[in-house]
Amino acid sequence: MKIVLVGNQNSGKTTLFNVLTKKHQKIANFPGATVDIMEGFTNDKSLEIIDLPGIYSLTPYSKEQETALSFLLYEEYDLILNVVDSTSLERSLYLTTQLLDLNKPMVVALNMTDLLKDTGLNIHIKTLERRLGISFVQISAHKKKGIQDLLCLIEQNDFLKPKSVKLFDDDIEVSINKITSFVDFEFKRYYAIKLLEDEKPFIGEVIEERKKLEEKYGVDIYEVFAEKRYNFIENLLKIATSKLTKYDKRTIKLDNILLNKYLAIPIFLVIMFVIYTVSVGLIGSYSVSLVEGGIETLSEWLDSFLISLNASDWSRSLLIDGLIAGVGTMVAFIPQLIMLFIFINILEASGYMMRIAFFMDKLFRRFGLSGRALIPFILGSGCSVPAITATRTIENKQERNLSVVLTPMIPCSAKLPIITLFASMFFGTYSGLVTFLLYVFSILIILLSAIILKKVLKIKRSENYLHELPTYKLPNAKYVMRDVFLQVWDFIKNASTIILLTSVILWFFASFNFKLQYGIPIDESILAFFGKGLAYIFYPIIGTNSWASSIAFVQGLIAKEQVVSSMEVLSGVSGGASLFKSSLFSFFTVASAVSFMVFNLYSAPCFAAIGAMRQELGSAKKALYAVLFQTLMAYVLAAGIFWILKLGGL
Repeated sequence: MKIVLVGNQNSGKTTLFNVLTKKHQKIANFPGATVDIMEGFTNDKSLEIIDLPGIYSLTPYSKEQETALSFLLYEEYDLILNVVDSTSLERSLYLTTQLLDLNKPMVVALNMTDLLKDTGLNIHIKTLERRLGISFVQISAHKKKGIQDLLCLIEQNDFLKPKSVKLFDDDIEVSINKITSFVDFEFKRYYAIKLLEDEKPFIGEVIEERKKLEEKYGVDIYEVFAEKRYNFIENLLKIATSKLTKYDKRTIKLDNILLNKYLAIPIFLVIMFVIYTVSVGLIGSYSVSLVEGGIETLSEWLDSFLISLNASDWSRSLLIDGLIAGVGTMVAFIPQLIMLFIFINILEASGYMMRIAFFMDKLFRRFGLSGRALIPFILGSGCSVPAITATRTIENKQERNLSVVLTPMIPCSAKLPIITLFASMFFGTYSGLVTFLLYVFSILIILLSAIILKKVLKIKRSENYLHELPTYKLPNAKYVMRDVFLQVWDFIKNASTIILLTSVILWFFASFNFKLQYGIPIDESILAFFGKGLAYIFYPIIGTNSWASSIAFVQGLIAKEQVVSSMEVLSGVSGGASLFKSSLFSFFTVASAVSFMVFNLYSAPCFAAIGAMRQELGSAKKALYAVLFQTLMAYVLAAGIFWILKLGGL
């Protein structure tokens, strides 16, 4: 693509040219003139850049301006990149309105936007784009900010296509259209205006229209055109610019820290570390044991009550070992979910999450994704189903499909009980840190998977992430708590249904043999029979043929909420340290505990999420391939981690 840089003198046009082309540039002499122009290429040679001499209008008064105008009118190029000084918009946009007359594809680079905060000016990009019909990108060529956004917009051909813009009064537009009808040149509107501006027109129709307009306005028609352009710009800037409020200034100051080139990612990691340390570590260490103690007390009381009623052994076992043990597991982790959702909602309501998504855009694009993908990933920490649905906001189909496959790899709230149980048991006071590291590890797994899938899907590029950023604001406690309540209630409603059903089924298969005899040893149960057949498959992950763990693995492929519940139903205990003291799960070590978590966190999601994947991918076949990829990736990772840790003595 051949791009021509056009702008006022001292607008930073040449600085931008040097940033875009770096060492790939040369000086050329324009044919028929003594004026030099600069030519260069971007690093990948995909864009050829021509830097024309600085001009203030398309009316030539010097050799430099003649050269620039001649190039625009007579040379071949694909795009005009109009460089505008953001601190002097009224003067700079005059040339922009003239370039619009050429009706060529054009993008405006608003340069020196880093200086706007000093002037206290805020530019509303969307308003400029809507009124002028062309794309605007904020940059700072001197500080090399916004350059990647500009390049992505151009390379992906994602800029607005030119459209007719009414700059003048109706009678002037009528005269221009009349003359345009007999102009036999490419730039009809430009030449029609120039003919009207000519002091000594030589065409009868032009003489007539010029005389008519001069009689109405009483001044030279050239002055009329200039005045109307400046009036248009003045009215446009009234609605497209505003003085920075105290909130805008606060946002700029916070962005200088939170979105700093070197500090943004470390700050983000620290924030997430604090969230998971408080939610899982501090809150989890007290809330889980407290709730489990209450459930154990309830179970003992209910058992005594049922015995007093002469209830049968199997009915007592169904209620206590099946239903209460299963549902109790979910209840024990609700305080942690509440804290996690509170933190996430505060970050979203404050405007921080949207901004960090923009910051991550540059990194994500290297893996076939864009900053848009971060939003589904964040939502995925709550539930994979709405997170997968949220990928609809991604316009590029390949990137959308990639995000659908990767989003379930973010540990959702249903996976939190697995993390909490194993992390608190095997890592004690470091459980919060381990949880945080697992979430960080999930990002690395997603990026690794993205590299693989990018090759498979042959994704060449991703859409750039353009969105209006809100200012930072204090979250409204009422709305935050409302959202937290809805999210927690949605989890309870969905999880309780699954857990109730699967707990009863598990209890039945664990309590009876194929002859439907009750009270038999669990090793002789129906469930043990199937579990022993599956144990060989999961041996590489945990290093032993544990039929009970195999059942828990399979439960995780059906519903992550059910993994811990199924372990408690099988062992007949209420969780915590007692779970790992039972004969069925006493084999767990640090190595097998970590590999168990890794497989359940990154393997195929629950059935509901798989259904959402099938809907968004538009094909059951694609969804099946996605599930196989996720599960195989998790299996290889879990097995590799287990044997590395085992060889390390863990």
